[in-house]
Amino acid sequence: MRSHGVIESGVAGVDEAGRGPLAGPVVAAAVILAPNTADWSALRDSKRLSPKRRVALANQIREHACAWAIGEASVAEIDELNILQATLVAMRRAIFGLKTPPHHVYIDGRDVPTALNCSAEALIKGDALVPAISAASILAKVRRDEHAAALHAQYPDYGFDRHGGYPTALHLDRLSVLGPTEAHRRTFGPVRRALSALSPQ
Repeated sequence: MRSHGVIESGVAGVDEAGRGPLAGPVVAAAVILAPNTADWSALRDSKRLSPKRRVALANQIREHACAWAIGEASVAEIDELNILQATLVAMRRAIFGLKTPPHHVYIDGRDVPTALNCSAEALIKGDALVPAISAASILAKVRRDEHAAALHAQYPDYGFDRHGGYPTALHLDRLSVLGPTEAHRRTFGPVRRALSALSPQ
């Protein structure tokens, strides 16, 4: 039975980053922790950590976790499947990417991917309850931030270094003036409206 804050051997935590942005892939991570390989007491939901602290903890997780893996779903998959189904695809890819198959998976949120090779359980606010989910949230957020940095390098006029792809006032303004890039999710409302406004009548 799960206990608050307890690290369970052979159990993976899974979380995602990037459901809300208007551009770039959605990212999921899966992590299996080992109780005695490192001090995991600093693990938190990634949103409660500074970027510098997230990167430091991500390095610790990559070095000392029993297993970890990243799964992603592309912009094309998001537009084809919808963001929820694409997120579940990314989660499934992360789980199957683990070098050590878990015997159980805890997933942050309400939804569980289908066709897994182990039992799975969705936990609301799981990133505050299960250290392996906290670890997964950190890895997913760091990878998603790396994607935002790459988008900024490719499209510097859009301000991805400031909004990370989320629909801020700056991002919406850039969309209306410059139009969507190839990295934007066409099925998301603000992007769809920007495309419509730019289309010849």
